Amino acid sequence: MKVAVCDYGAGNVRSVLAALGRIDVRGEATADADAVAAADVAILPGVGSARSAMAELRRSGVADALRTRTGLTLGICLGLQLALERSDEDGGVDGLGLLPGRATRLAEGRVPRIGWADVDWGGAPAATYWFAHGYAAETPAVTAVSEGIVAEARGEAFVGCQFHPERSGPAGLHYLERCLSLA
Repeated sequence: MKVAVCDYGAGNVRSVLAALGRIDVRGEATADADAVAAADVAILPGVGSARSAMAELRRSGVADALRTRTGLTLGICLGLQLALERSDEDGGVDGLGLLPGRATRLAEGRVPRIGWADVDWGGAPAATYWFAHGYAAETPAVTAVSEGIVAEARGEAFVGCQFHPERSGPAGLHYLERCLSLA
C-alpha cells in the first residue's frame, strides 16, 4: 500500500510516519501533488494554522490533488478542519470542500482543548484519544463525538478525526489500522 503523508511545512508529519511504522505501514512525507494523487491513501496531518496550511497546499498543487483523489484521504485534527468548506481561523479561510461544513472556534469548556477524552462511536464501546485543538468541525457528516464536539466525520473517500491517533497509544494505532483497511 502506498501512503502519502502531505507535508505542508508544519504539522506532525514525523509523528504520523512513526505511528505508521508501528503498524508496519511505510508512509512517505511529500509535498508533491502527483505523489499525493497516485497514493492509495493520502494523510493530511494536523497542527498549524489554517491559513498557512491552505496557502502551502495551494502553492504546491496538493490542494487540487486532494480534491480530485478517488482513493482514501485521512485528515487528522487540522486536516479534518481543512477538509471542510471553510474555517473561521485566521479571519476566515476557504478549505478543500471535501466535506460540507466549517471549522469554528471552541466557545465553551477548555480552550484550547488539550488532553485525553472519550470518543462516542454511537453505540460501540467508547475509546480514549488525545486531543489538542481550539477549533472544531461543524458538519452534517459527523460519525462520532467527544464531549459534544465532532470527533470524526466521513465523506465518500474521506475520513477525518479531530483527535490525534498518532499520539493516542494503542487505541490510536488501532484507529489508523481500521482507516487504512478502507483503502
